[in-house]
Amino acid sequence: MTHARTSILAFIALACLSATALAQWDPANSQWGKNDERHVRVMTWNVLDAICSSNNAKTDTPVRWNALVRVVAAIQPDVLILQECGDNAAFSGSGSVDTVANLTTTIGLFINGGNDPFIAGNPPVTSYVKKFVPSYDLPYIIVSTESDGFNRNVILSRFPFTDLNGDTRTHINSFFMFANAYATTGNSGIRGYMFAEIDLPDDVYAGDLVVGNGHLKAGGTSGDLADRLAASQRIAYYIDYLFNGAGGTVPDPNNAILDSPAATLVLSPKTPVIWGGDINEDENTNGRKGPVEWMTRAATTGGTDGTDRDRSDSTPDTAVEPFTGNRRTFGSSSKLDYLMYQDSIATPVVQAVFNSASVPAGKLPFPVSTFPLIPSAVSSSASDHLPVFVDFLLPYTTPPCPADLNGDTVVDVLDFLDYLDAFGQCEFQPGPCVPPGSTVDADFNGDTSVDVLDLLDFFDAFGQSVGSCPT
Repeated sequence: MTHARTSILAFIALACLSATALAQWDPANSQWGKNDERHVRVMTWNVLDAICSSNNAKTDTPVRWNALVRVVAAIQPDVLILQECGDNAAFSGSGSVDTVANLTTTIGLFINGGNDPFIAGNPPVTSYVKKFVPSYDLPYIIVSTESDGFNRNVILSRFPFTDLNGDTRTHINSFFMFANAYATTGNSGIRGYMFAEIDLPDDVYAGDLVVGNGHLKAGGTSGDLADRLAASQRIAYYIDYLFNGAGGTVPDPNNAILDSPAATLVLSPKTPVIWGGDINEDENTNGRKGPVEWMTRAATTGGTDGTDRDRSDSTPDTAVEPFTGNRRTFGSSSKLDYLMYQDSIATPVVQAVFNSASVPAGKLPFPVSTFPLIPSAVSSSASDHLPVFVDFLLPYTTPPCPADLNGDTVVDVLDFLDYLDAFGQCEFQPGPCVPPGSTVDADFNGDTSVDVLDLLDFFDAFGQSVGSCPT
């Protein structure tokens, strides 16, 4: 028996016992992080106007700004899409929507702190994300130029923005199109709909990422319902025809989208679109084919005109509160906030709605857990909406060692834990077996079953660095 086999047998029991401790997503044990740092966490949140320049309570006290800061610092999304930012009139009773420049500065205060230029005397901001988590940052910010006269949408990212479709822009704030297929002539809605193109590190990811963000029209009148449906149909069309070329290689093949400069490239097959926001309808109770269904399935459910990269249907999130299973994001029972994704490229690993009131005592993540006075009141203090977040497994750059299941360039106990997941899920099942958090086939010997023979092959690779491990 090789030294590697002897060593790994000695710590198998320890590894099994340590699996829970090593997991980063385990709310029952107060762990709210990602299972794998390579997963991309996207979060959507309607923040109800508190992120605006006229908010003079940017302080570490029991106030809305502080509650918002602490939730973002606790969840630490890689991409954060926000709605209802910059509405000074709604928040303070005076003023108008922030300019793009002023809201950009305010977002900077939210993340980095500093002296507040919008308040007399320029007092220091005493609650900001990096105060609580100095190593975390969302340095790339896009504030939409579109508003309804009250608020704006915002996208923040851990990764830089870039031009992915050859139109010389990193993002759009809204768009206009002429009637084609199922979509009518018009724009993307009263507040616009943003799409940002994001450059993921090439040494980790095989593709990049496009993220969409919007706030569809509120209200329950027939006009409101029609407005949301028309906007969602145009958004679906934009994703399918411009980003995906309607299954071809040319963006906007029917020349229906007023796009200037025009895109010259469709997205890479490894680059998904993930989009969402405050959709303002609960697809489970609205009694019609609503905005979420249109944006994911387009005209035909199960057909070939969907918004996925392969033109099948895309998928909306199924996020719930971890401890209660409640899916609501607004009020007592409504889900109005969604993330949607191209499921042929992006795979959800964790899906959650964060509600501090439903988290048992002692399980709240830091710094929500130290919110002044009543930590469980953070969510109700922050906004009338709850945030939704999803950790996505995206295509990775192929690791050079088949046994390096997590792609960290060494075959170690973390890969062994991934292997155990595969063994339990895939034993005696034919075809490739890709464990959660990996894109690597755990059937190392290719005999269509993940079994003890694969375990022995894994032992031979254990302890080796990439480049020297057996293939």
